[in-house]
Amino acid sequence: NQLSGTIPLPLFNISSIRKFSVIQNQLHGNLPENLGITLPNLIFFSVGNNSFSGTIPNSLFNASHLEIVNLGWSNFVGQVPMNLGNLKNLWWLRLHGNALGSNSTNDLAFLDSLTNCTKMKKLDLGTNNFGGVLPNSVANLSTELGLFYIGENQITGTIPAGLENLIKLTGIALHNNLLSGVFPNYFGKFQKLQFLSLDGNRLSGEIPSSIGNLTHLLELYLQDNNFQGSIPSSIGNCQNLYFLDISQNHLNGVIPPEILLVRSFTRLLSLSQNSLTGVLPFEVGKLSNIGALDFSENNLSGKIPATIGDCLSLEFLYLQGNSFQGTIPPSLASLRGLQYLDLSRNKLTGRIPKDLQDIPYLLFLNLSFNDLEGEVPTGGVFRNASAVSLIGNDKLCGGVSELNLPKCPNKRGGLFFHKLEIILTVMAVCILLTLAFLLVYWKRNPKQKSSSSSSMMKQFLKVSYGDICRATNGFSPENLIGSGSFGSVYKGFLDQVERPVAVKVLKLEHKGASKSFISECIVLRNIRHRNLVKMLTCCSSMDYKLNDFKALILEFMGNGSLEKWLHPEIEGKNQPWNLNLLQRLNVAVDVASALQYLHEQCENPIIHCDLKPSNILFDDDMVAHVSDFGLARLVSTSKSSSQSLSSTTGIKGTIGYAPPEYGMGCPASREGDVYSFGILVLEMFTGRRPTDEIFKDGLNLHSFVKTALPESLMQIIDPNIITATEEERELSNSNGNLSEMSAKARSCVVSVLEIGIGCSAESPKGRMSMEDVSRQLDLIRKTFLGI
Repeated sequence: NQLSGTIPLPLFNISSIRKFSVIQNQLHGNLPENLGITLPNLIFFSVGNNSFSGTIPNSLFNASHLEIVNLGWSNFVGQVPMNLGNLKNLWWLRLHGNALGSNSTNDLAFLDSLTNCTKMKKLDLGTNNFGGVLPNSVANLSTELGLFYIGENQITGTIPAGLENLIKLTGIALHNNLLSGVFPNYFGKFQKLQFLSLDGNRLSGEIPSSIGNLTHLLELYLQDNNFQGSIPSSIGNCQNLYFLDISQNHLNGVIPPEILLVRSFTRLLSLSQNSLTGVLPFEVGKLSNIGALDFSENNLSGKIPATIGDCLSLEFLYLQGNSFQGTIPPSLASLRGLQYLDLSRNKLTGRIPKDLQDIPYLLFLNLSFNDLEGEVPTGGVFRNASAVSLIGNDKLCGGVSELNLPKCPNKRGGLFFHKLEIILTVMAVCILLTLAFLLVYWKRNPKQKSSSSSSMMKQFLKVSYGDICRATNGFSPENLIGSGSFGSVYKGFLDQVERPVAVKVLKLEHKGASKSFISECIVLRNIRHRNLVKMLTCCSSMDYKLNDFKALILEFMGNGSLEKWLHPEIEGKNQPWNLNLLQRLNVAVDVASALQYLHEQCENPIIHCDLKPSNILFDDDMVAHVSDFGLARLVSTSKSSSQSLSSTTGIKGTIGYAPPEYGMGCPASREGDVYSFGILVLEMFTGRRPTDEIFKDGLNLHSFVKTALPESLMQIIDPNIITATEEERELSNSNGNLSEMSAKARSCVVSVLEIGIGCSAESPKGRMSMEDVSRQLDLIRKTFLGI
């Protein structure tokens, strides 16, 4: 929530309180000194993510029934009370993200008392000011301990030998401290370990080969230390590893091929800034799911293996600062998702492969300080001189003028190349004709296609947390598509699915998120319509921190949301996105068809409850799909639509799109969806959101449009509807003047806006049905197209 101020003191006098939670607000002030005395029955105490001040009251730990204490990210200072041992039932203690401790030797003395907490499973002390050494008493912490996080402090000394006793650890975070000594060999005994971060310390010696015993390991952070010796090939045994960073050390020797055979790598493999020698093994091509590879700043030599073109999920490739020789492998052009490519400061020769300009998402290319020659391509990333660095290659020529390269000399043999071009064109036409024949054959055998698709979908029913983690590169920010109140959506690549998928990860800490997940599962499992986003499967499990995890796997919509097309400024830049009149009309028809299906053609009618532009998504063919059924309701078939009961409680919707009766406590209804659709239509054709600042003092989007039609149409229509392309001359004159819109186009827009007005009437009884809306919109489109 967004609560501010202080917690009213009378709350702390309700002695019967067992659960006290005010997390994620803006509360401030001190906690009462007698907190644990006045609330003796506390079991759950969570005040994290606020702006408190002062120290942690000693009395808190007199509430001996406490099982969970969350004080994270709340600005507490001072020492941690020494009476933690009173809490015999405590299993989760979170003090992360405060200013506890004073960088002194006694800061961690409280750990001695924690040895009495024999049920402890999660201990998070990270991001504070704790100094001193880790006491030997860690050896006596609960053997049930699963998570031990104490990173980002000022802890010195070595990693204590007693940590070896905590054999059930699944996560260890000691990063960004001042730890010295060696990597303990006994870490290989932590058979359940999934997360290990030792980065940002002063550890030295060799990385022990026993690390290969950690077969459940998912993430390993060892960067920014002083490790020497070679990389242990036993890491190849960690077949669940998706993130490995051992950069910024003093490692030498060759890259063990075994490490490149870990198929689970999805997010990052970084061996950069070491002293590695030899070649980059051809086995690198086995990393077909990896998102980022960094072998930069080493002493690698030989050719860049052509097999690197098999890393089809690669987005970031850093090979700079080595001694690679030979030519740039043309196979790099196979990396269709590549965004950053740095091959600078090597000994590469030959021409720049022309196909590099065809990599669609390449944003940055650095080929500087090699010995490349020949003509520089002019397409793709090469069009933008600021995105390409070619300095230090004196034999290059051509390219766009901004690169300031010399012109290339004229070449003979133009006739030969012209003939070759003709031959290749003929071959391409033959291939296309063959493909067309196969496509026709496939369409004429729908049963075969259907059964194949059906059997394929059966393979997708079981998806684990690990599968999803790998599919999204460890929920990498680079894969994040968007975020809402109940969840975040990532682009992912599942091994079982050839095409990209959208992974909606629920924010279970938010109230209502679990109900949203259940609602979407119930709704999406039984609906099939070309204008509804399909759910491929779902996952309800636990993550590697033992927290609940729920996610929906949906078909991926490659062209974003209607919101981004109508209002491209939300992307932070003026993108050349625009929907013409026909496209907007198609969206209206598609969404109406989807709603008609939900309202009238499902066995149990469904009410969406949150129809808005951000929930309308476009596939690769710009076909609109309705998404996000987190607030959807199932209608009781025994009652009329106006009296329908929802399957869950608490209508939310979105301000501006939710009908006025919802604000007065009326239940969800078909008419409510119709209202939202009407507002959506009016927004599409006027370009104005219902929450636009002009709408005040009784004026809203509905009345704004209603009073303007039909005479003042040109004053309210979105000017971006009219584009001056050759294909759309019938909608504008040669100057793109709105006043010259064709009569047919004007009639179309007026008719659509009238439907929007009819759907967004204030009274539910005055609104159209989706069956009538769908039929009329289809007729309007046929009239506009002259069908």
